[in-house]
Amino acid sequence: MGTLTEDEKTMRLQGYVRVTNNSGEDYENAQTRLIVGRVHILDEIAELARRQYPYGRPGVVPAPEAPVSRLATRARAEMEKAAVLYEAALARPKEIRKEGLSEYFLYTIEGTETIPTGWSKRLISFDVDEVPVVNLYKYEEERYGRNVVRFLSFKNDEEHNLGETPIPGGMLKVYRTADDKGHLSYTGQSSFKYIPVDEDVELNLGPVANVVVEPTLMDFKMENYRFDHKGNISGWDEIRTFKVEIRNTRETPIKVEIRRNFDTPYWKLQTSQDFEKIDLDTVKFTLQLKPRSAGEFSYVLTTYHGVRAEEAIR
Repeated sequence: MGTLTEDEKTMRLQGYVRVTNNSGEDYENAQTRLIVGRVHILDEIAELARRQYPYGRPGVVPAPEAPVSRLATRARAEMEKAAVLYEAALARPKEIRKEGLSEYFLYTIEGTETIPTGWSKRLISFDVDEVPVVNLYKYEEERYGRNVVRFLSFKNDEEHNLGETPIPGGMLKVYRTADDKGHLSYTGQSSFKYIPVDEDVELNLGPVANVVVEPTLMDFKMENYRFDHKGNISGWDEIRTFKVEIRNTRETPIKVEIRRNFDTPYWKLQTSQDFEKIDLDTVKFTLQLKPRSAGEFSYVLTTYHGVRAEEAIR
């Protein structure tokens, strides 16, 4: 769960783990541990399961027992260590203990929980306040249609008050503080895979209605025809004039990224608005809008076709 501040510059990030008991028996006063990352022990178990006769059969000499890896030995030692720490922590308030084990992390939630069969319980795995975030609105007609899509990004590192351990994957539901009484307004949600340390994450929160981008074709013409020796058209230029309007109806300033894709890598763009060339046939315009404001810009796109493309390259 992510809770944005009113200015949407920082976010409180809370992680939860839902434990569901479908075992057929009640678990009373059970301890909860969560492993995040790639566990080599599971790989070794899978390899044993793929053996032709994993359990032996009459008349066949059993295969020698697979040696225990150093990682497995270390994992058992760490689990025993966690159990000792748990016994010593019963008198303290419940907290989350995170320990690095080679290429994965073990989250130990102190205390115990009782979960009857057929029931679920949500347990908190971490709680970090004031995580700096970047809000970005994107418009790309070929990818998102005519909608503006909101993205939220941050990084799992110390600068963002994170970075001690990977973040378990799941679904992030984002809310925004609505007033000083603690009321929240729903912003959006996004699923994600687990985030390693020092990894950037950009979450798609879905389309929004309070930011609008409207490109309009204002003019179109063709010129600079070229003809072959039979009199057929072998090349030409297409000139399109676009006007792009952007409206921000929100009470906060926003950053909007507008991508325009062309149908050919042979083109020329004339505009007073700054842009960045992304690849052979894509450009990106980035604009900042104040609260409850609007903006617009125009550009003239010339695309070269047939032999005119070769002339343009020369």
